[in-house]
Amino acid sequence: METILATYRVQLHSGFRLTDLRSLVPYLARLGVTHVYVSPILRARAGSTHGYDIVDPTSLDPELGSEFDLKDLVDAHLVDALRGERMGLVLDIVPNHMATGSENRFWEDVLTHGPCSRFADWFDIDWGPPAARRSKRVFLPVLGDRLARVIARGELRLVYHEGNFRVRYFEQSFPIDPGTVPLILESGLLALGQSGA
Repeated sequence: METILATYRVQLHSGFRLTDLRSLVPYLARLGVTHVYVSPILRARAGSTHGYDIVDPTSLDPELGSEFDLKDLVDAHLVDALRGERMGLVLDIVPNHMATGSENRFWEDVLTHGPCSRFADWFDIDWGPPAARRSKRVFLPVLGDRLARVIARGELRLVYHEGNFRVRYFEQSFPIDPGTVPLILESGLLALGQSGA
């Protein structure tokens, strides 16, 4: 195993992609760098400039390149260039970073199904003691005021988007537990009946 004497961290983003790495190798070799330390390459939030806000740890970030670009770099160009300069590669895999939000299908599943989600243990969630009044719920600090005031002002809206009911709060949107859909539909039917429609 070669000794790491000097690392050079390369921050990948949409303006400096996987295919741009190869051109840096001769310059870094002249600086005396022994290892290139590359920022995370897994799918991060759209427009991420750092890659630590992962939304899908199972796929490459398309803003950094394609699977072909990665394979081409690893199988040939980048690895050969690094070996030619007696340099190594360190990849930051950030197993402890996961962004929340609607871009993260795993987080969306947890919000939808709670502790029954198959991804519930992917996140560090304190579900509360079983005897608690509101156990097994995820509380998110997103409201700008007390719940009653937010509701009175009509800031929380129920929307139907891409085949699912969601709660919208300004630009944010959250999934609804599928078990509550019959209640939503029943309320809607009652409202229609009362309006005479």
